[in-house]
Amino acid sequence: MSALTLDKPPTPAAAPTRRRDRTGPLRGVLKRLLTALFVLFCTATVAFFLVRLSGDPVKILLPPDATAEQERVLRHSLGLDQSLFAQYLDYLRGLLHLDFGDSLVYGQPVSEILADRLPATIELAAAALAVTLVVAIPAGIVAAMRRGRGTDKTVMTGVLLGQSTPPFWVGILLILVFAVWLRALPASGYGTLANLVLPAVTLAVYSVAVVARLLRSSLIDVLSSDHIRSARAKGFGPLQVVLRHGLRNASLPVVTVVGLEVGNLLGGAILTERVFSWPGVGQLTVEAISNRDFPLVQATVLFFAATFVVVNLLVDLSYSFLDPRVRTSR
Repeated sequence: MSALTLDKPPTPAAAPTRRRDRTGPLRGVLKRLLTALFVLFCTATVAFFLVRLSGDPVKILLPPDATAEQERVLRHSLGLDQSLFAQYLDYLRGLLHLDFGDSLVYGQPVSEILADRLPATIELAAAALAVTLVVAIPAGIVAAMRRGRGTDKTVMTGVLLGQSTPPFWVGILLILVFAVWLRALPASGYGTLANLVLPAVTLAVYSVAVVARLLRSSLIDVLSSDHIRSARAKGFGPLQVVLRHGLRNASLPVVTVVGLEVGNLLGGAILTERVFSWPGVGQLTVEAISNRDFPLVQATVLFFAATFVVVNLLVDLSYSFLDPRVRTSR
């Protein structure tokens, strides 16, 4: 009987080494930047054409008894006698050089006017964001830890009121209470901390409600997960479990909303600045719309759009630092 020969199993081929694609994150960032530029281009285009539907600014700049010759001379000096397409091309060429034109009313470069008004709007939005974070984060944590109890119901009632109340009405109510009845804070003005309190609180009411509600919901989901039960089994206290293990895992949707609220705070400053006579970009936008100041309206709209785009881009890029799973998937 012939000997049986046992064939050796074939040696498995070495698995090909997988090189890490270092250009993937860079491509993602470039793609987002191109998307942001496209959004800004569309916003500038829409603003250019829509603002011209509001009427002829020459009728506002000249007195009612102005002659047709005076209107023709002014329209020519402002470049409004050109075709709409020619004006649009001039506008795009100016944007490529960061030239927003001159204000029809003030006679100054729009960039200088925005630079004068921008610090007041940034100050107001930063103060409102600080109020939002200081109030909303503790409120969301307490509501999640005391779910279904009286504290939770109180926080949720305040959240409901904050989300359903118009900001301009909140501002008027705060003026009535703290400026008229109590005479504790000024109703308008700019330059002191007392002038900042009422408009900052008014602007932050809606954002506080949104952030607190979302943080509560996210924490409730996280606190029911396995790793939280493991942390509790190791003897960590409730507050320590939330701060060390729960808050970071629940922060991803909250960071998204906070980023969006930064844009909302700047956009919401239009009405708030109007109520409190705050000399910022919002007040400037209302004045520019009333005066049909085309270059100024276009620049302010583009400013608010750029703020939303930049904040959203930064929030998107921050995901990989907050959640390693996002970094791995990319």
